[in-house]
Amino acid sequence: MTTQTTTTSNGQVPDWTPDSWRSKPIKQCPEYPDKAALAKAVSELKRLPPIVHPREIIELKQHLRDVAQGKAFLLQGGDCAELFDYCEQNAIESKIKLLLQMSLVLLWGANKRVVRIGRMAGQYAKPRSSPMETIDGRQVPSFRGDILNGYHPDERELDPDRLVKAYYHSSATLNYARAAISSGIADLSRPLDWSLGHVRDPVLKAKYEKAVDFLKDMRDFLHTIGAENEKFHTVDLFTSHEGLLLEYEQPLTRLLDDPTAPPSAPRKEYYNTSAHFLWIGDRTRQLDHAHVEYFRGIANPLGVKVGPSTPASDLLALLRTLNPAREPGKITLITRYGADKVASLLPAHIRTVEDSEYAGTVVWQCDPMHGNTQSVGGGIKTRRFSDIFSELQQTLRIHKEQGSYLGGVHLELTGDPVTECLGGSEGLAEDDLSTNYTSFCDPRLNEKQALELAFLIADHYRTERNGNGN
Repeated sequence: MTTQTTTTSNGQVPDWTPDSWRSKPIKQCPEYPDKAALAKAVSELKRLPPIVHPREIIELKQHLRDVAQGKAFLLQGGDCAELFDYCEQNAIESKIKLLLQMSLVLLWGANKRVVRIGRMAGQYAKPRSSPMETIDGRQVPSFRGDILNGYHPDERELDPDRLVKAYYHSSATLNYARAAISSGIADLSRPLDWSLGHVRDPVLKAKYEKAVDFLKDMRDFLHTIGAENEKFHTVDLFTSHEGLLLEYEQPLTRLLDDPTAPPSAPRKEYYNTSAHFLWIGDRTRQLDHAHVEYFRGIANPLGVKVGPSTPASDLLALLRTLNPAREPGKITLITRYGADKVASLLPAHIRTVEDSEYAGTVVWQCDPMHGNTQSVGGGIKTRRFSDIFSELQQTLRIHKEQGSYLGGVHLELTGDPVTECLGGSEGLAEDDLSTNYTSFCDPRLNEKQALELAFLIADHYRTERNGNGN
């Protein structure tokens, strides 16, 4: 079992290096047949500049400290697995606009500042349960994400050059996201598309329209009195991805100056510069394995997926390994059980953490997507909106009963009008899935379903705060 991590006076973990993970067992690790090509790609990544800056990482850590302390709410969302083809203007802008709309609704409902993290600019790898899959009657290597191989059955060989392509596509995506935000895409004085024609339930529609009217009135009022400042015209948007492929993460791990250290006592820390926030998946969080070993040495805020297979005893061991200093907001526990299991599993996980020395230090985040995946006719993977909302609703209730704070949601979504999840106010049925099912991985909420979920969360908080939702 991994022993508790300590740090030296200069902030570094003494018995850790960016490649110490190589001495540990590892899961979901590809075996590249061409070692020379892999070494060449890794060498190129080491030479390239960081994608994100330590100051941005530290800023996110400060925001997540506020979330852990109940002062802010975390909205994290984006594609299950990005494709290189998603690196284009419309796809990037649609995600930013959707996250902005959702955050405005959550701000109205929860009456707390909203921290936004996109599953974008790096979410190119995907874990697989089997190395092979059957397509058109033949066995081919499984598609493992654009960073490893291609979706087309004839492009399934592992290609190290894709590591460098992932770097450039991540950089281009983040570069355009920054440019779009600084150019006014997130300007609250601009009108947003609040069309609610898809909402069929008149009671729900009336609630949503009331929220929209409030947000529009707030925007107009601030504009009228001249209460605009830079934050009125822009937003912070951070990036995240699952830190699955350590051959990619290691060369982008850099020993850099700690921006918070005083000039009189300079410090250096290791930062993963591929993204602001990374998480360890449900398949790779073994205490004595490579992924936990790698992540215990970096200064970034980290997420850990927690599911039905997570022993409660592992939670404290993970926290003590990944966050020995008990830094508030350093670790986000992303719970993902399924609507039928959350009530029996979440309370014990909450008590394990909140009755320990880590009480009040973690961000509790609900991922209501992954535990609710099912297959329907023809083997199509989908999720029911009612199950997604049920898990989220139960999670909110359980945290309230346990005296803890649900600090955020983690959603797979897209700004495009896809038809991948059943239900919602559009009433998508199984026959509708083929209309615009474009995901190469797991099913995502479309823009209407995602916005509706934000309204439902907001309504929960307003009802809790006011007693009647008004």
